[in-house]
Amino acid sequence: MQLRKKVLSISIVAALGIAGPATAQDATTTAPAAQTAPDDATTLDTVVVKGIRGAVQQSLESKREENSRVEVITSEDIGKMPDKNVADSLSRVPGVNISAASANEGAFDENDRVSMRGTSPSFTQTLIDGHNIGSGDWFVLNQTGTVGRSVSYSLLPSELVDKVVVHKSSEARLVEGGAVGSVDIVTRNPLNFDTGFSIFGSVGAVYADLPDKWDPQVSVLGNYKNADGSFGITVQAFSEERHLRRDGQEILGYEQIAPGSAIATSNPDLAGVFYPSLMGSALFEQERKRTGGMVSVQWKPTDALELEANYFRSDMKADNYNRNYMLWGARILGQGNGQAPDAGYVVRDNTLVQANFSADPTRQYGIYDQISRPGAKSNTEFFSVEGKWDVNEKLRLSGQAGTSEGHGETPTQDVAEWDVGKGTGAGWSMHGVGAADWNLGTADTGQPGTPNVDYGLDWIFGFQDIDVEDTEKWGQIDAEYFTSGGVLESIDFGVRTARHERNLDQVTAQGPSADGSAFDPANWPQGFHNYPGDFGSGLGGHFPRNIWYFTEDQLAAFNAAHTNRDPVSRFYFPGAYGLEERSNAAYVQLNFAGERWNANLGMRYVETREDVTNFVNADASDPDAVLTSAFGPFKTLRTENTYKDWLPSANFKWNMSDDVVLRLAASQTMTRPDFSALAGAVSLLPPATVDGVGSGTGGNPNLRPILSTNLDATLEWYYAPRALLSVGVFSMDIDDYVSLSHVRQQFLTIDALHPAPGVMVDYDLTVPVNTHAEVNGVEVAWEQPIGENFGVFANYTYANGDTDDGQPMLGTSENTYNVGGYFENDMFNARVSYTYRSKFFSGLDRASAFWQDEVDSLSASLGYKISDNFSVTLDALNLNNPKTKYFAESEDRPRSIYENGRQYYLNFRFKY
Repeated sequence: MQLRKKVLSISIVAALGIAGPATAQDATTTAPAAQTAPDDATTLDTVVVKGIRGAVQQSLESKREENSRVEVITSEDIGKMPDKNVADSLSRVPGVNISAASANEGAFDENDRVSMRGTSPSFTQTLIDGHNIGSGDWFVLNQTGTVGRSVSYSLLPSELVDKVVVHKSSEARLVEGGAVGSVDIVTRNPLNFDTGFSIFGSVGAVYADLPDKWDPQVSVLGNYKNADGSFGITVQAFSEERHLRRDGQEILGYEQIAPGSAIATSNPDLAGVFYPSLMGSALFEQERKRTGGMVSVQWKPTDALELEANYFRSDMKADNYNRNYMLWGARILGQGNGQAPDAGYVVRDNTLVQANFSADPTRQYGIYDQISRPGAKSNTEFFSVEGKWDVNEKLRLSGQAGTSEGHGETPTQDVAEWDVGKGTGAGWSMHGVGAADWNLGTADTGQPGTPNVDYGLDWIFGFQDIDVEDTEKWGQIDAEYFTSGGVLESIDFGVRTARHERNLDQVTAQGPSADGSAFDPANWPQGFHNYPGDFGSGLGGHFPRNIWYFTEDQLAAFNAAHTNRDPVSRFYFPGAYGLEERSNAAYVQLNFAGERWNANLGMRYVETREDVTNFVNADASDPDAVLTSAFGPFKTLRTENTYKDWLPSANFKWNMSDDVVLRLAASQTMTRPDFSALAGAVSLLPPATVDGVGSGTGGNPNLRPILSTNLDATLEWYYAPRALLSVGVFSMDIDDYVSLSHVRQQFLTIDALHPAPGVMVDYDLTVPVNTHAEVNGVEVAWEQPIGENFGVFANYTYANGDTDDGQPMLGTSENTYNVGGYFENDMFNARVSYTYRSKFFSGLDRASAFWQDEVDSLSASLGYKISDNFSVTLDALNLNNPKTKYFAESEDRPRSIYENGRQYYLNFRFKY
């Protein structure tokens, strides 16, 4: 690491040294009052460029003019990004990866997280107009698990965007928080519109083929700008609904047959062999409705003063119902103390990949979870004010202040876990990544059958009252001082302060009511439904597909009448947490310019103060202990840490010729661990047998900030209008990288195997720890017009990541590439694009690895211009109907496979 820091120092000195002897430009830098001084990198042009070709040209021009390493995506027209989600557009940027899941919940049909250069989404900072936002997740496992620093793009509709700037190299003036880069979503500026009143909008519908549903989509933007261009206001609103259905097969973790156990003794070749814990047919259905809007007001009372205020809010209603009918391998084999497989089993790669179990009338072979989440939702909002003041010809001041708040809520989970497969026998055969064959012997999966004979209530669980609050308040003052000539063109300096809080104050862990009424068949729901007739038809494999279930309303009535949801006695203290993070920063950046070159050199100082609150087990005799929870005595534990970091940066740009640009960059950057990694709730999965070991996740309040030492070199050739060929290399040396490890702890457990008052049970927890990592890679990008109306593009990224603890790096895909083409004339346009991402490590889940296999996606769009004011568009996503697959430590241990289907968006667009 010391060698690496010396290389960084030499690189920064070299950048300044090159600038020193060069000849300065003849023209003296003009005064800010004359409005010709350099603007911030994200300042919008006043010329609106329309259409695919115009967007490509403007993006390349913006990229070329920047002094640091950036990528720019420009909206084709007001309210029209190339995709329905900002993350989809970012997927085609070299070095950027997207995923349709934020953790290990499995992929849905909308891309939700963005990462860069082979690192996890936590290392990529997402900003809106240069500031952070509070964000929430609608899925309960992401509310109570170890995810939280990254931003959910499902709350950010593309209609809000004017352009997106991806910063791949750092500058001292940029807000810290992106160890490998940042994504700045730039919204529209009211004074950039024409004078008078303008209105733009779209009305349409989306069709999802798996749920076979049409849903409405509406977005409208209105702008007013007065005659002298001194005042403007933009008001935008959106309402977007859609149905989602995900068919899947899930294998929820692996256990081992313990050496010395009964099975290992009778079958020595099975000692230490892994087997699937749970193997199920998973049906997930959801209705999403995203509503919100933005109001921007801009006032320019004089040429030297400009003020702006913005308010944005996005709400996602996300009711969902998840069913999973499962073979219970953990109960059958019992870590070696259960039933041995019949003769003819197959072991491959130390995994029991094929096994059959003869029917034993005393044994239970399956378990069935039905979990409905009415009221699940997420939201984000912010209010910001900012201004610019050209004090005189040499000094420009700017400032910004604001507050942002996000929530992820699951107020209710209506749950029933049913015992199935009693005395039926079972078997499976796994064939690597993808769908396995499995069965529950003679079980009739299509109907519940006779109560307490064919099925029975096992337990009722499920967190209630979840409201994860994520807030940030910030303020900053920046200044730019313009010199009177020479190679030093200007000096940027400023200060920033922020306070970020993330809290989960209440977790109510429901259970069956004390009177035992939940276990009386007379109180169970009557009547049932079945999975869709085409469930799992695209997944392959032979496994149960015709499966009965009770409806959401039936579960709601059953839970309301026969559960204990008392927020005091059922307060699940290991799940609650709080974090307050205060940061103060100051920076200085020197900007240089010569005849064919530009450079900057800067230093940013950041102080971070963290205050983490957890609730932990306590002895009942402890005077600080709280004794009201059924899960045992607990008390509050606070952990406070302060970190101070110096972050140098340097960028050098050389226009080698009229068409060729060389860029060099060196920096140290930082990000802070996920809020939930620092203060994460403890989430537990009890063992399937009385003497078994459970699994779970937890946080680590002593995680240090992650520091990355970055080197970057890129050669760009702009060989024709709308054309580019670029090659770049990058290297990141990451100190205090957050990896995952195991610790064993005991927790009081109350469930069907451990009735009240419960017992202390061993759990293997997955917790984050600091380690070291490196990422090295190459990026290649090509943009090529073909004649006046056609164009093609392609890019490829190679990333190789390693960690010191031997774990693979989170989120690192070795190979990512995108190819596509477009056609556009005065009336018609069309585009097609294909994205590929190779496998990557997603973390640890239920004490085993979780890898996402390679995935690809094909999308296309068509547009027809009816007149200058009206057009119609058709966007088609996931045309190749991709299957998202996961596996554990090896490909002989599949974890899951999902199908979400295709989506088609038909929109009528208008403008006036």
